[in-house]
Amino acid sequence: MKDRLSKLYLYLVFIFLYAPIIILMIYSFNESKYRVWTGFSLKWYIELFHNRQIMDALYNTIFVAVIASILSTIIGTAAAIGIDGLKKWQKSTVMNVTMLPVLNPDIVTGISLMLLFYIGKLPTGRFTLILAHMSFCIPYVILSVMPKLKQVNAGTYEAALDLGATPALATVKVTLPEIMPGVINGLLMAFTLSIDDFIVSYFTTGPGVENLSILIYNAAKKGVSPSINALSALMFAVILVLLIIINARTNKNAAKA
Repeated sequence: MKDRLSKLYLYLVFIFLYAPIIILMIYSFNESKYRVWTGFSLKWYIELFHNRQIMDALYNTIFVAVIASILSTIIGTAAAIGIDGLKKWQKSTVMNVTMLPVLNPDIVTGISLMLLFYIGKLPTGRFTLILAHMSFCIPYVILSVMPKLKQVNAGTYEAALDLGATPALATVKVTLPEIMPGVINGLLMAFTLSIDDFIVSYFTTGPGVENLSILIYNAAKKGVSPSINALSALMFAVILVLLIIINARTNKNAAKA
């Protein structure tokens, strides 16, 4: 009886979480622009790709996500390798500081970055948007890479040094290939977080530069268009695929370990 109640509770939670998304995806195929089902149609998806404003927002979203995730992965991986070489108390201190952006509310991060860019007199736009996204992506990359560094055999790295390799060459040829699964997971996580972000983006973007989350927020004030339903359905599908890839890689690496 207890197991049945637990399963029922779990099913109810999933229904509560995913029913709105499923309804949104269903109505993205509705022929009518109103909330009355009149027939199956793909016209809102066709209209979506002919909407210049949405396409510009999609370009900004992908451009910022790609650049921010790549730079965050490079910086985060280098930082993780550096942190791994610290003493125990130093490593603990740095990791606690690294966790702050993860635990910090997004609105605090967004307002703080907005004030920083204002004080630094940086013109807001794609550049500040990339910097803002990097600020919350880098900690997730570090957290993805650190567990893999703990599995690296230190003797292999030292053997490479004994054979004449420089520390940089040994890191690239020995350490980096062994931690590559964690690096890729960090890259995918950073890309997913960047695409999904709204609050930090809202406070750090500039006039004429909006990503998809800001576009949807602004459109919702006037009434949600079926094209936005189609866009949201596509975004959900992309995020879902990326999360499946991340989980599959994580489970595969855990099985190997």
